[in-house]
Amino acid sequence: MQMEKFYYDNRIVRAFGYATVIFGIVGMLAGLYAAVQIYLPQISMNFAPTTFGRVRPLHTNAIIFAFVGNTIFAGIYYSLQRLCKARMFSDKLSWIHFWGWQAIIAAAAISLLMGKTTGKEYAELEWPIDIAITLVWVVFGINMFGTIIKRREKHLYVAIWFYIATWVTVAMLHIVNSMEIPVSFMKSYSWYAGVQDALVQWWYGHNAVAFFLTTPVLGLMYYFLPKAANRPVYSYRLSIIHFWALIFLYIWAGPHHLLYTALPDWAQSLGVVFSVMLIAPSWGGMLNGLFTLRGAWDKVKEDPVLKFMVVAITCYGMSTFEGPMLSLKTINAIAHYTDWIIAHVHIGGLGWNGFMAFAILYYMVPRLWDTTLYSKKLATNHFWLGTIGIIIYTVPMYWAGFEQSLMWKSFTPEGQLKFQFLETVTNIKPLYVLRSIGGVIYLTGALIMVYNLAKTILQGTFVPDEAAEAMPIIKESSPKKEYWHRVIERKPVTMLIISLVVVALGGLIEMIPTFLIKSNIPTIASVKPYTPLELQGRDIYIREGCYLCHSQMIRPFRDEVARYGEYSKAGEFIYDHPFQWGSKRTGPDLAREGGKYPDSWHYNHMYDPRSMSPGSIMPQYTWLLEDAIDTASTPAKIRAMQTLGVPYPDGYDKIANADLVKQEESIAASLEKDKIKTPANKEIIALIAYLQRIGIDIKAEPKKVIVADKN
Repeated sequence: MQMEKFYYDNRIVRAFGYATVIFGIVGMLAGLYAAVQIYLPQISMNFAPTTFGRVRPLHTNAIIFAFVGNTIFAGIYYSLQRLCKARMFSDKLSWIHFWGWQAIIAAAAISLLMGKTTGKEYAELEWPIDIAITLVWVVFGINMFGTIIKRREKHLYVAIWFYIATWVTVAMLHIVNSMEIPVSFMKSYSWYAGVQDALVQWWYGHNAVAFFLTTPVLGLMYYFLPKAANRPVYSYRLSIIHFWALIFLYIWAGPHHLLYTALPDWAQSLGVVFSVMLIAPSWGGMLNGLFTLRGAWDKVKEDPVLKFMVVAITCYGMSTFEGPMLSLKTINAIAHYTDWIIAHVHIGGLGWNGFMAFAILYYMVPRLWDTTLYSKKLATNHFWLGTIGIIIYTVPMYWAGFEQSLMWKSFTPEGQLKFQFLETVTNIKPLYVLRSIGGVIYLTGALIMVYNLAKTILQGTFVPDEAAEAMPIIKESSPKKEYWHRVIERKPVTMLIISLVVVALGGLIEMIPTFLIKSNIPTIASVKPYTPLELQGRDIYIREGCYLCHSQMIRPFRDEVARYGEYSKAGEFIYDHPFQWGSKRTGPDLAREGGKYPDSWHYNHMYDPRSMSPGSIMPQYTWLLEDAIDTASTPAKIRAMQTLGVPYPDGYDKIANADLVKQEESIAASLEKDKIKTPANKEIIALIAYLQRIGIDIKAEPKKVIVADKN
């Protein structure tokens, strides 16, 4: 049979590669700005879009979906064509995918800085953008599966298994977590409330890390590492075990983000068990990668691509060992809500994802431009700057995490809390400075890469259509008996269906009982829906990203009950769309904030936090004192909540603003007593109403005092 000639499409790879570099730098700059703002809040210049609460989700979305996302697409479009020995199914779909994804990134950046957010971590984008993501993801899937189906290579290589599992699982995660009811063009409420919303969010959040930041990058590792080393993968059998065990176990682990919370204990325990089991497949993949380089260490010393990959795979191993350890309750009790988690996340982000992206760019660019890398020395300098940057970034964050936890939990000999919360903040400021220095070093390395790649491009000639040839697949009339996995590897649709079943199983078993068995989420009669003003204030709280620094979940620990009040119950959150439990305590927990301080304290605290809390690292929110409450949106918000099952009376949407006006006038009168004159219709009034409401529906039973017998 005659060889077939065809051409690989390098234009689409180049486009995604450029986007990777641009958004990588943008995302890192946003992260550096947010890191500096933690200890120098004045740099926000009292301008809403530049505050930490708005910049931080911009940073996470830019790194996850813009930087790593474009890396994944560049790597997949490059490797898939060569693994399938076929051009992409449709050039037109490739470009719809590219421009659609970049438009989503632009819309995300603009909307997040404007405060248009759902308030759900890593899923902050509002409903129109969610729909766009779904459509673009479908386009990508059609193009990918079309290419696989028309391939000239009979068996699907291991990298393609990971691409298939990524596509189907990300689609499932995105659709389930993005179920929301629109209120207006850029405002929605999650369909889920409280405990259920927390479970769905961290089922999504954990597996967004698993199936967007891990499985596709593992697929890229299985392609680019052997290519760069010019050696076969160490173990085909280990790659099979790694793949199926990983995608089955990962999906169950989300509840380990919610240990000691109001989530039912059985769900927490499932998360712990499967998290611990994840060590085996994760380290199986790491070892398969590192053992591929056995006997090639001399090449590693010379080749910067392999240097980056070795450290990337090592960081993958470190973070996938640390993750299961953090899921153990004794360790989680120390680490959760502290900067330890920030260190853990950035070992994976800077080390695994960042270094793999750099390695792939250094590998692809010279080949796309038919030349050699401009300077191996510059690439090696980038490697060392990046490695040193990771160390200087993460070590202070581990240290800060331990200090936070130890100080939070310290008691005096008399049984009183030893430290005020603000002391734990001011004590670790030098460690935040060190973190930002590490970030600068890492970013400097990335800028050196940009220069090196630019010089490489200038000295080469781009190859838009790379010539290739291969034999077409010969259909066997009577296939011989073969290993079971070889059969699956010839059937991409079968692999898609099996992967979907494997990943859906864990989510269904965790969610169905939580949604259908009422005893999992007991109601509390004293918990009432938010008033219209409180609902508006809650939306302002979410808009400004307050949940990124303040939790609303008191765990049943002695120190937390002593510091904040009665521990949180599941029934408290039944009207919270979305939940606000948080994942980091840069500021104190607010679950029992209502009634702790007078209205005037909150007013002054938002105007100038340091006037009420000397040493505070919170930015000012002066625009809340000037901007009017959007009362035109109140009826639609009430109707949306009624649709979600919140028991407002029929027709309440028509009179809700009347109640809102009464409550805002009451708060304005309270402020006036403390010599603060402000119009009653300002956003600060709504925010005060919400803060004064949090936690007051639950009153702790008075503790009995036992008097010792004098005898």
